[in-house]
Amino acid sequence: MRLLLPLLLLSLLPAQQGSPAKNTSPGATFTNGLPKEPQFFPIGVWLQSPHNSKRYQEIGVNLYVGLYGGPTKEQLQALDAAGMRTICAQNEVGLAHPGKTIVAWMHDDEPDNAQAAKIGYGPPIPPHTIVESYEAMRKADRTRPVMLNLGQGAAWDGWHGRGNRTNHPEDYPEYAKGCDLVSFDIYPVTHDKPAVKGKLEFVGKGVQRLVDWTQQRKPVFACIETTHVENTAARPSPEQMRSEVWMAIACGASGIIYFAHEFQPKFVEAGMLAYPEIAAAAKEINREVIAAAPILNSPIVAGVVTVRAEGEIEIAVRCHRDGKHLVLYTASMASTATKVVFSVKGTASGTKVEVLGEKRSLKVDGGKFADEFAPYAIHHYRIGG
Repeated sequence: MRLLLPLLLLSLLPAQQGSPAKNTSPGATFTNGLPKEPQFFPIGVWLQSPHNSKRYQEIGVNLYVGLYGGPTKEQLQALDAAGMRTICAQNEVGLAHPGKTIVAWMHDDEPDNAQAAKIGYGPPIPPHTIVESYEAMRKADRTRPVMLNLGQGAAWDGWHGRGNRTNHPEDYPEYAKGCDLVSFDIYPVTHDKPAVKGKLEFVGKGVQRLVDWTQQRKPVFACIETTHVENTAARPSPEQMRSEVWMAIACGASGIIYFAHEFQPKFVEAGMLAYPEIAAAAKEINREVIAAAPILNSPIVAGVVTVRAEGEIEIAVRCHRDGKHLVLYTASMASTATKVVFSVKGTASGTKVEVLGEKRSLKVDGGKFADEFAPYAIHHYRIGG
């Protein structure tokens, strides 16, 4: 995660490919953790000032991830007053703070990247060090989970920012042992390397890998780009933002975190609020996600749906039950269009398939239905009824 300053805070494919987490609710096992209400889906914003909390709430953000230089009493009081929850560093102020505002502790940020040294950069922080720190944090408070944010190496093995651990993905299952909740960041639209630039699928791949590396036992959050970040020539469009958010969710993400800073062409902390079309897009995306939260927080249904796409394009599929209906959240992980055929076990011919939010419907024929996917398209389906 890019910060203001160095901060010590932190193809036949089964529908369950990418192994979405079986326990999709990140607050399930901690008494002072994230809310357990079915209608709550974590939608965070990274390292923002509490004075903007109301503005973020207006667009559907319900979580502050990281408090710069904190938590301080003033920061927590401001968030208390706004009713905004936070994941923050564990310090004496935070441990002494009453109430439910703090819902998780933030581990060191991006320990998997090469760390700044007196001259240049040294190696990443070893996983065993992260595990030791995690155990100390858990000893101080067992009522809240510990979150660990990892860098883009979680999605891209070739990330040179890992120094001597570049192309060593085997480190990541070890890092994941040092947290209860894991997130990562990669920003393909504004990326400067051809291997990643413009390839939104890296967001989904990072989620899939972390879900697998945690053996489907820990919630995975994905960070989403919203500004130029450091690239004056590129900024995500509303459509690209929506694709990244729903691709992450289709791949198994249990929460999302918007990266709101902009460093170029000038520094703006609340950059995503500075672009009206981006703030409006986030509000609409968040409305969709919150509306789907009761379904997304229900158990994932595995082994019922398979999908085949032309050109060996991967289609991420997340399947839930909603009463008598099956609900599929799907995302194309490719920059080319394709035709997709879904096979649904035990579904009779003639069964209606409603394409949610698109004012159209399809029908099952011979246990299958087909649809067209534009590049990085998102489609949600309700089957039956």
